[in-house]
Amino acid sequence: MLRPAAPPRTRRRRGPGLRVRLTLLATGLVAAVSALLLWLGWMLVGEVATTLPTLPPQTPVLVDDVPVPAGEIADALGHSARAEVLQVGSVAFALVVVAAALVSWVLTGHVLRPVHDVTATARRLSAESLDARIDLEGPRDEVAELADTFDAMLDRLQAAFDAQRRFVANASHELRTPLAVLRTEIDVTLADPDADVDELRRMAAVLRDATRRAEGLVDGLLLLARTEAAERRADDGDEPVDLDLAARGALDAVRAEVEARRLRVEVTTAQAAEGDDGPVPAAIVVGDAALLERVVGNLVENAVRHNVEDGWITVRSGPGAGPGEVELVVASSGPVLDPARVPDLFEPFRRGADRVGTGSGLGLSIVRAVVRAHRGTVSAEPVDGGGLSVRVALPGQVSGSLNTGVTVPT
Repeated sequence: MLRPAAPPRTRRRRGPGLRVRLTLLATGLVAAVSALLLWLGWMLVGEVATTLPTLPPQTPVLVDDVPVPAGEIADALGHSARAEVLQVGSVAFALVVVAAALVSWVLTGHVLRPVHDVTATARRLSAESLDARIDLEGPRDEVAELADTFDAMLDRLQAAFDAQRRFVANASHELRTPLAVLRTEIDVTLADPDADVDELRRMAAVLRDATRRAEGLVDGLLLLARTEAAERRADDGDEPVDLDLAARGALDAVRAEVEARRLRVEVTTAQAAEGDDGPVPAAIVVGDAALLERVVGNLVENAVRHNVEDGWITVRSGPGAGPGEVELVVASSGPVLDPARVPDLFEPFRRGADRVGTGSGLGLSIVRAVVRAHRGTVSAEPVDGGGLSVRVALPGQVSGSLNTGVTVPT
């Protein structure tokens, strides 16, 4: 029998607030110190009375209009002085404790005011209103550091929500295009009463291309989501991957398109080193083989599809700038790109207004996500005269030296 899920339990914190606790703590410390001082004064007064000079035993002495034998004068004066100190000290003790409580209450309220501002700001926030900030002014203390940290967290949250909204809007737009093609083709064909077999075949071909595009977009979105959300570990089925072989395999996959565009392709790789069991590949990285091959494939496909007629492509793999680093550089000709807009190409669905070719706009986004998951870096820069160069650096095993360029026949 199914039972409805219990509503989430709200945690209620009982007890006095922080301001009350701080006030009580400060007042208690002042009361303890005041009581200690009163006790010390009471003791010192009694000790001072015992040091008075002695008088002859029969000398009459009046203490508070009361005759006291001269031998008992010290004890009488000590008792009277202690009573006076205790009476006056009790009044002073009460006044000091009350003053300490009032001052502590005011000071703690002033000190905790920024904390209340943080709480009030947090209560006003929602997914639609993330623009509220504390902007605390004053000395740079721990409370100011807390407020600045909270403001920085809000900046990151607002950027994440904005990116999520843009991503959802762009994904909806990209998915709407093939769906609109499907619906239009079906409506046009159904509206034609004289549609023959050839017309139906043409419609089926258009529907197949549209569904293939939608399927590729969905697969790219799922891969991007899984890669960005995953936290890779060293034992996640990692295996060595030769970037040189992966690049050549990716070029073989797009050879027909390379020949159609008459592109010149040049592959430069590091020379293999001799090991105990034979030649050792020079550019080896360790990680998820399917994802790393997808990185190489996306870079090569982008270089081909966003190229120009009679253009060029260069692929270079080998040792990177850092120790134990392997790099893959894919550069290609193309239209002139604004250097300020190049970093935006790594965002989902950003193709660049001046780039040639078609695609879902997820290629470089997937590259960045996979490289980051493998603790690597990726960067891009425009090529002089037009085009783009993308550099991927990954931790790996590098041996050998850079060999001369080898031109791949097209």
